[in-house]
Amino acid sequence: MPLNQPLSAISSHGDKTAELLARCGVETLRDLLTHLPLRYEDRSHITPIAALRDGATVQIHGEVLHADLIQRRKRMLHVTLRDAAGDYCKLVYFNFYPSQQKAFAPGRRGLFYGKAVWTMQGYQIHHPEVQWLADGETPHLSAQLHPVYPTVKGLGQTRWHDLIRRALAHALPQLPADDPLTAMGYCPLPAALTTLHQPDESTAPDALLERNHPARRRLIIEELIAHQLSIQNARQRLREQRATALPAEPPLLREFRAALPYTLTAAQSRVCAEIAADLAQATPMLRLVQGDVGSGKTVVALSACLQAIAAGQQAVFMVPTELLAEQHAANIRRLLGALPVRVAVLTSKMPAADKRACLQAIADGSADLIIGTHAVFQEQVRYARLALVVIDEQHRFGVHQRLQLQDKTAPGVSVHQLVLTATPIPRTLAMSHYGELDCSIIDALPAGRQPIQTSVVSNQKRDAVIARVGENCRAGRQAYWVCPLIEESDTLECENAEATAAQLQAMLPDIRVALLHGRMNNDQRQATMNAFVAGEAQLLVATTVIEVGVDVANATLMIIENAERFGLAQLHQLRGRVGRGSAQSYCLLMYQPPLGETAQRRLRIMRETTDGFRIAEEDLAIRGAGELLGTRQTGEASFRVARLPRDGDLLAETERLTRTLRAEHPDYCDVLLARWTASREKYLNA
Repeated sequence: MPLNQPLSAISSHGDKTAELLARCGVETLRDLLTHLPLRYEDRSHITPIAALRDGATVQIHGEVLHADLIQRRKRMLHVTLRDAAGDYCKLVYFNFYPSQQKAFAPGRRGLFYGKAVWTMQGYQIHHPEVQWLADGETPHLSAQLHPVYPTVKGLGQTRWHDLIRRALAHALPQLPADDPLTAMGYCPLPAALTTLHQPDESTAPDALLERNHPARRRLIIEELIAHQLSIQNARQRLREQRATALPAEPPLLREFRAALPYTLTAAQSRVCAEIAADLAQATPMLRLVQGDVGSGKTVVALSACLQAIAAGQQAVFMVPTELLAEQHAANIRRLLGALPVRVAVLTSKMPAADKRACLQAIADGSADLIIGTHAVFQEQVRYARLALVVIDEQHRFGVHQRLQLQDKTAPGVSVHQLVLTATPIPRTLAMSHYGELDCSIIDALPAGRQPIQTSVVSNQKRDAVIARVGENCRAGRQAYWVCPLIEESDTLECENAEATAAQLQAMLPDIRVALLHGRMNNDQRQATMNAFVAGEAQLLVATTVIEVGVDVANATLMIIENAERFGLAQLHQLRGRVGRGSAQSYCLLMYQPPLGETAQRRLRIMRETTDGFRIAEEDLAIRGAGELLGTRQTGEASFRVARLPRDGDLLAETERLTRTLRAEHPDYCDVLLARWTASREKYLNA
């Protein structure tokens, strides 16, 4: 395949250049030719100095009269230039090298490209790009727009232009001008690549950046089709694998449900049935359960675990933090009651003796349900009969740990996987990041829960908020106070939490205040949470370590300080720590005025709704797909040209095209897969 060749096919460059290109995501010809320009510059004509306009990006042709060093707070280089009509302007460099000063020798001519700025001294061009002309040389004006590529320091535009030119010369003759997509009316691929990288001056520069431009649309459609095909292939591979069939509705599971102090909601029962049907098959389940905060995902996941355990198999329940592992273990043991299920907790920071005993129980099968952090995937962990893995809060893990699952089972046998997320995922992202998973939604809260009432208050009303906390705690309820997010420093964040706890304790001497932050060791954090769960502490001052999974039904008031520093999804998760019981719960979002436009929008959305799915859509619109799911950190599938949610309206079109190509052009499907998804094969096989 011409586009899958390494860059060495067109250029011999050193390790340093290869490293810089890799930082830009460029390792193959495909990567290079889909590294599209940020913008286009029109250098096809010369603007007379007399015709300059403030703010216009222009190219002028002139002769250097003199270059002067201007000494102000910082040295500047001022170059006086004259064009053929005898008009003058200045080139200004605020940062320059001695060699640049020498280059501007009187009498030297060149082309100078940059933005014109009007000043009281006349027009200036700051830091223009220069193309020097030899004596008697006529300016050569490009007949094409000049692409400007995204880059990193050390990799200049000249290098990009040279590589792209070589890549087009090498690849275009090997790409057919007529293929099934071209026959369906889409721009031919060779023409699309040429237009995007070497557009002529008659093309409107801004139009080339629009996704609806035929050339750009061709690449977007191709990439989305390839992604659809890869998802379908992943599903097909899944159907061909073998897993342990786990009979549905075993007596152990019926006994568990009968002992619950409440009845499952209709939504919980429906999702349990979907999972049970999957587990009963001899092919591996791969299912995503979306449920808003407090919707009862834990009991659904535990039901799946009991179906595995009743069949004589082991189940793993993986969570993001040690604190959450301990809390889940306590909750699950309470839910199991006297049922004969042996629960083990495995974390990376356990005492050595406890860890050895836990590993032995897992290996010999005397542990049925293993609850833990990513430690459950460590190399030294050997399972006797692992059949099911539940991954809670998938966003914290990514796909890399899922790849390690295949090493934990018998050869030729895959585990069933159940992924839980409390961050509802819009359809566009579910398709792109979880497309190979079947999806279940718990779309109702347990009976008796009341919507949390949310208010937005200025930090200037801090004393009134503290008084409200005191009233809440004196009424027998508990409260959280979440301290500001300080991205620059974990240490500062924890020190701020300590100071806040001391201040609140001083202002509320009759209230028992506890402190929880990320720099406490595991024993300290667990002791603090145990005290809060038991009601021994009435007010818990915390950093965002309480964001996920903490469940105290008596806590009915959440204070989030400097809420403008948090994202929507994080605010929604934090708010979800209250409202766990039948009592009315409240959330106060404190902010430091003045608020920026985006912060105002976030806080308004939080005040207006508790619907996690609407909040997820709004968060997606504000932040974009990559930031919402943290794709750079989690290693999820990414796109080179397509963007979600921007291109979400094309999904129906690409689904239709994918079906047609599968049926009528299967060989072309292989071409698209090889062209676009080679680097994602590991992801797709996860």
